Amino acid sequence: MALRINTNIAALNAHRQLSDTDARLAVSMERLSSGYRINKAKDDVAGLSIANKFRLEVRGLRMSQQNVAQATALLQLGEGGAQKIETVIERLKELATTAASDNTDSDGRTRLNAEASKLLEEIDRIAQDTKYGSTQLLTGSVTMTFQIGSANTAAQDQISVNLTQGLETNDLALNNLSLSSLASAQAALTSIDNSLSSVNAVMGDIGAAQSRLEFASANLSITVENLSASESTIRDVDMAFEMISFTKSQILMQAGTAMLAQANMAPQNILALIGGGG
Repeated sequence: MALRINTNIAALNAHRQLSDTDARLAVSMERLSSGYRINKAKDDVAGLSIANKFRLEVRGLRMSQQNVAQATALLQLGEGGAQKIETVIERLKELATTAASDNTDSDGRTRLNAEASKLLEEIDRIAQDTKYGSTQLLTGSVTMTFQIGSANTAAQDQISVNLTQGLETNDLALNNLSLSSLASAQAALTSIDNSLSSVNAVMGDIGAAQSRLEFASANLSITVENLSASESTIRDVDMAFEMISFTKSQILMQAGTAMLAQANMAPQNILALIGGGG
């Protein structure tokens, strides 16, 4: 066996092994402290690219969930206004039915007609005042698009809601309603019945949109959950397995340090040869 003092091969080898172990230990500590398997691009270039795409899509879908919630609130506001108009129409039906009977005299019809006029004004007020932000919902020709996906494919990522029927008295053909005479009160009964059909049509459109948004919200929740799980599989560290690697590296670190100390002491044995030769 060659004995050299200028170059300690055993110490160099032990130092190299110790450096490798230290690097692995640092990686394990980084992963355990962050909870991520991928902390730098070099950890997994392909995996990082895929995980980033999942994360981007998840963030977009979470905002889409918020869009759906706000769209649902918007439609509920419109439904509430339509319900109030329907309640007013019910009262108009009562007034017209009373005025269309000969047991009501002209003075009675005058008072009934006065109340009906005020109720018609209230219908217009409700229709014009039912708004979300600056968007009036019950004045007709309302088209709204809600972003419920993370991309820009209309058929997949947007839902359009059209409220084409307005609920103002002009739209309901109630603007000329009069209960001042028997004949006009009888004609009003038909107009009121027709107006209810228009209100029902609007409420039907709102209800259909609400139902679709409800299913869209449920689907978004499932999609976000699955994409998050996919990202986690790629990006997150298996803490139990990484702890095994960390413990192994710790033991190797201690053993490597001890062996490096032994390797550094080995050349001193040559002094015994030098002393023996003297």
